[in-house]
Amino acid sequence: MQLAALGGGVSLLTATSWLPEARAAGGTDALLLSCMDYRLVDDIERYMSDRGMRNKYDHVILAGASLGAITDKYPEWNKTFWEHLDIAIKLHNIHTVMVMDHRDCGAYKVILGAEHTKDPGVEKETHATHLNHLKKMISEKYPKLKVEMLLMSLDGTVDVIG
Repeated sequence: MQLAALGGGVSLLTATSWLPEARAAGGTDALLLSCMDYRLVDDIERYMSDRGMRNKYDHVILAGASLGAITDKYPEWNKTFWEHLDIAIKLHNIHTVMVMDHRDCGAYKVILGAEHTKDPGVEKETHATHLNHLKKMISEKYPKLKVEMLLMSLDGTVDVIG
C-alpha cells in the first residue's frame, strides 16, 4: 500500500488488481477536483447539491485544483490526480470530470506569483488557461468523459470556463 499526503489530507492507493471485486454498486456521476481552500468547503458542497449531485460524486482535493494537477513544481500531485481519476473510472463508472478552481487562490500565488491574482480579468484568464490545459489532457486520455471547467468566486458564485 502507498500513502500519499497532499494538502493536509491523506490518500490511500493500492494496486488496481482488487478493482473488479471492489467495484461499487451503482457508481457515481462525476469526479470533482477542487482546491483545498477551507473558505469554500461549504460553498462547494452547496453548489454540488444545488446541481443534484449530493452523494453522487467522488471528490479529489489538490491545492490549486487544475494548477495542482498539472504543475511541474509538485509532480506527485499530478500523479495522484491521474491515479484517482483512473480509479474513479474503474471503481465508480464516472462519466464526468468537474474541475473547480477559485478566485484568490493561494496555490496560484505560491506557484505562479501574486501578480496573477491582482486583476480580476488577468486572474480569470490565468485560471482559464490552466483549466483548459487540464481539460485537453483529460479529453486526450479519456475521450468518452465529459469535462467541465468551473471558477468559483469567494461569494460562492460559479462561472463556467470554456
